[in-house]
Amino acid sequence: MELPDSGEDVRARTFAALVDRRALDRAYRTARLILGDPSEAEDATHDAALSAWRRFSELRDPERFEAWFGRILINACRDRLRARRRLPVSVDAPGVHPLGDAPTADAADAVARRELLRGAVMSLSPVHREVVVLRFYADLTIDQIAERTGVRAGTVKSRLHHALRRLRDEVETAGEGRAAR
Repeated sequence: MELPDSGEDVRARTFAALVDRRALDRAYRTARLILGDPSEAEDATHDAALSAWRRFSELRDPERFEAWFGRILINACRDRLRARRRLPVSVDAPGVHPLGDAPTADAADAVARRELLRGAVMSLSPVHREVVVLRFYADLTIDQIAERTGVRAGTVKSRLHHALRRLRDEVETAGEGRAAR
């Protein structure tokens, strides 16, 4: 005779189906880029998964789990950043290639460009870094970023616009400085 499933068993199976290895890997990569520290990223991902498990009954639509979990993750990262009072973002995260995988003729030039980009990203304010990471590293849409950060889509667009303008200015200024040498 088979015993009926308890509510906890159904909850555990549903949660496990939604939070698979790939979802946790994506969450870790996002946290790694926002926090800039592998240990902090692991802790933030763990905190987010634990929080999602505890608050799973609050999820009204399982189809929206990814966005719901993404917002929990962003908030876990923000909590860690508030504790540190700074927002480093590492563009050197393993497996993350913001400049693409195209080979360059000069490896030193590729390293210099990556360092230039890293410095430009580090010069952004925390809210601008957050939208750049979510848009170009996590490959989220404007609406997805708005949902995960808790701001309007127009605010995300504005922040992204200003961040990209600042990045462009930083890269052009640094490029002019290298050309003058």
